[in-house]
Amino acid sequence: MDILLLERLVPEAIAWLEARHVVEVRPELATDPGALRKTIYKAQAVVLPRKVVVTREFLDFAPLLKAVARIHAGTDNTDLEACRERGVRVLQATTANVRSNAEYLLAALLLMFRRGIDASLIGDRHAHIRLGRELNGSVVGIFGLAPCAHTFALMLHSLGAKLIGYDPAVHHTAPIWNRLHITPVSLPELMAQADAVSVQVLYASRYQGFINDKVLAHCKPGQVWAGISRSQLFDAQALAAALVDGRIEACMLDGAEAGFASRGTPLHELNNLFLTPRLGSHTRESRLRASWYVAHRIHETLASPHASGADPRAMPSVPSVPSVPSVPMDLERIGGPQFNTR
Repeated sequence: MDILLLERLVPEAIAWLEARHVVEVRPELATDPGALRKTIYKAQAVVLPRKVVVTREFLDFAPLLKAVARIHAGTDNTDLEACRERGVRVLQATTANVRSNAEYLLAALLLMFRRGIDASLIGDRHAHIRLGRELNGSVVGIFGLAPCAHTFALMLHSLGAKLIGYDPAVHHTAPIWNRLHITPVSLPELMAQADAVSVQVLYASRYQGFINDKVLAHCKPGQVWAGISRSQLFDAQALAAALVDGRIEACMLDGAEAGFASRGTPLHELNNLFLTPRLGSHTRESRLRASWYVAHRIHETLASPHASGADPRAMPSVPSVPSVPSVPMDLERIGGPQFNTR
């Protein structure tokens, strides 16, 4: 076996790999660690879901492994140092979901600006009519310049929103602000001026609890929040207080960590907090882009002279496939710890 798939790629990408390598599709192994250890030892490449963690122990059971691939972004579930030491290439489709996450954020803001829509969507045809708001002319705070913020900002600009922004790792004089039509402001200014806040910060451990009482004290009353960043960015008690007293009218977060709003937490009973299970990155188009990226990079790794001794001139051609969207990566970031994206 050359390639073990615990995460399914699109059928076309699987077929393309099967024409060139021996592939096994075994998604059930993701929940059976014992069976996975017995199978992984003969794999040269593996595609893993988010919940399967790559540790040194995991690599001990995979002596032939040359590549670990995932169709989602984020490295907190992979021991990068151990992979580097053992010559295992870590492959991630980091830009495949840029557009889908941007559209999720746009949809979230539109739904929260028109709260009456959600009642109709769950079947209440005679819901009370609530006075909504329009994005056109509204002030939207862009909190964090992760790649999807670039696409999202252009969407909002075309809809007539006024954009202000803050990123703890991007200087206010960086040219990227001007290119995205965003006016850089301090964090208290963003909180005080924005009608809506979009959170897509590239997460680092030092940002745990970054959005706390001190930050939320400056909120313009009635704000709506949408976010795709890790929920560890929020102080749960502070967020709950802001949702209760009206500083934040509604908040929608995608892919909160387990336990963030579970029973016994201050966020559990709040009906103006909406949590979705990583819907932002799950579209047909993003799955297609991610699958083909991973398929190409796995084949490239296994077919390279360093991996198998093959002549690169004899490598089979790669078909034309949907391209991953171009994302400006000149984020002008200053030094600091390794960032983990979602």
